[in-house]
Amino acid sequence: MRYAIAGFLHESNTFNPLRTNREAFVSQYWKTGPQILTDWRAGAHEISGFIDAAEEDDVEILPVIMATATPSGPVVDAVLEEVTDHIITALRQHPTDGLLLALHGAMVAESYPDADGEVLRRIRQAMGPDYPIVASFDLHGNISEQMIANCNAAVTYRTNPHLDQHETGLRAAALMWQLVMDRKEIYQALAKPPLIISLAVQDTSQEPLKDLMRGFPHWGDDPVILDSSFALGFPYADVPQMGPSVIVVTNEDEEKARMEASAFAQHLWDARERMQAQLPEPAEAVSRALKARETPVVLVDFGDNVGGGSAGDGTILLHELLRQGATRSVVCISDAGSVQACALAGVNGQVKLAVGGKVDRLHGEPVEVTGRVRVLHDGTYVEPAARHGGRRVNHMGLTALVEIAGENLLVLNSYRHPPFSLGQLTCLGIDPNQQRIIVVKAAIAYKAAYAGLARTIIEVDTPGLTAVNPARFTYRHIRRPMYPLA
Repeated sequence: MRYAIAGFLHESNTFNPLRTNREAFVSQYWKTGPQILTDWRAGAHEISGFIDAAEEDDVEILPVIMATATPSGPVVDAVLEEVTDHIITALRQHPTDGLLLALHGAMVAESYPDADGEVLRRIRQAMGPDYPIVASFDLHGNISEQMIANCNAAVTYRTNPHLDQHETGLRAAALMWQLVMDRKEIYQALAKPPLIISLAVQDTSQEPLKDLMRGFPHWGDDPVILDSSFALGFPYADVPQMGPSVIVVTNEDEEKARMEASAFAQHLWDARERMQAQLPEPAEAVSRALKARETPVVLVDFGDNVGGGSAGDGTILLHELLRQGATRSVVCISDAGSVQACALAGVNGQVKLAVGGKVDRLHGEPVEVTGRVRVLHDGTYVEPAARHGGRRVNHMGLTALVEIAGENLLVLNSYRHPPFSLGQLTCLGIDPNQQRIIVVKAAIAYKAAYAGLARTIIEVDTPGLTAVNPARFTYRHIRRPMYPLA
């Protein structure tokens, strides 16, 4: 028995004009062959789950490729071509019993609005209808009929923050075993209710999703249901398949799969009003933070959510904190130019910088600051616990910590870096417990790292490429109507 294992993951924000090229993948992770096993074995990612399950079952592994990049604009076609061709070539040259493939589900390429579906379509065309393919997807995947049609079974994460990625890999491997060893005839069905679930309510451990998930089929004891998934969708992709998805996988009962998927999709539609949110504007949010008695306060910058493909250099909350006289706050900003200026000044050097606001003006203008460089760091750190994204080794690029007036701290990264780990701060010597206010450029994913730290959380309706209000965007390609849009 031998499984091929591969991963090609990107969450593509179609409102971001910057394209995601090969360098963007290489700067995060792009490896082929046995090095994948070394890097991902015993980790928290679904690739790790693939590996662990295969080794537990004494199945030989053909590690093909693993390529992942920080969310940004659509992927250039050349990257899709290269990765997909590499997978197909490896499968043709090395006989395998099936492919375990980690995809995101919200990848868009320049010429392919459904890039994940295109990858699967090409692999299926190359390998034929009888070759077993099981695909895993992110909870924020915009799952399409093309994806479902070109794999034998699909599974998605079930938690947000994503703490069950390894388990998702095990679920995928279990379905592969049933396909290959037990020779089960598996059916799957997809249902897509026409609504957008606000990012602000996408914490699966909180209401309304916590309540909704109680009725989800994967908690039943029906032996016919082999697996089921509920993807929340990624609203920053203007593509026809945008929105939540329900997938049900059954054993030899196609009608059961369709009925269960449709029933839960109706359940979601009936609860559509509960899945919207209203958040405070920046000035009000900062005012609340400064008055809070329980600190640290975490201010959530929804509009500049790095994990959603935003610029990561937004300054709206930094500007507001300084305007209202905040002290002991921490703000992380992606600004390679300012990092280089800090490197030239050296540790303890004085700098005058115009930070942020370089990529666009959607997230605020550059803010002029003066301060002292406290730390220069290579930006690589290890997160030992399971965190959203499943990464152990993280790369921020050359990073500078600058102290400005009021004991406020700026963390300046060369690469855009999501706040999925406290290591982003602690590797620089920052004690988060000693700060009054911490700005995270995120939506829900940061909670896995920050929930135990934050004494007060204030979510902010900031503008930008990942704004929480879908009415801020001009959609041209999604299905209509799409609640709450007309």
